[in-house]
Amino acid sequence: MDAKFERRFLSFYNSLDALAEARQRDLSDSFVLSGTSAKFSITFDLAWKVMKDILVQYYAITGFVTGSPREVLRESFKANLISDDTWMEMLNVRNELAHDYDGEIVKTHCHAIVETYIDLFYDFRKYVEKLLHEI
Repeated sequence: MDAKFERRFLSFYNSLDALAEARQRDLSDSFVLSGTSAKFSITFDLAWKVMKDILVQYYAITGFVTGSPREVLRESFKANLISDDTWMEMLNVRNELAHDYDGEIVKTHCHAIVETYIDLFYDFRKYVEKLLHEI
């Protein structure tokens, strides 16, 4: 993998650890909710871009039409980088959060972010770490 991939993966790694701090915070606090929303969106964006890097550089899969997050998630599922349809749900949540101007949407999804999505990010991170050790 190249230096760009390594920087992106390190950013994902650090962003995920920062997002996981939400598990120790008061999720009824609007500032904490706002930070959780922002960090989730950043972590998700870094994750799908890392997936795309792996698909292109490691698996030589380049048949994406636009390389959109949805396409990358589909290809990642086919390549067994991810194993859960919840990633598509995460994409939809990320898209909704982009329009959460009053903090109400994050309240709806905060439990899923903290209880489910963070674990999926960590599962993906473990997969990438294992893959890097094989290369």
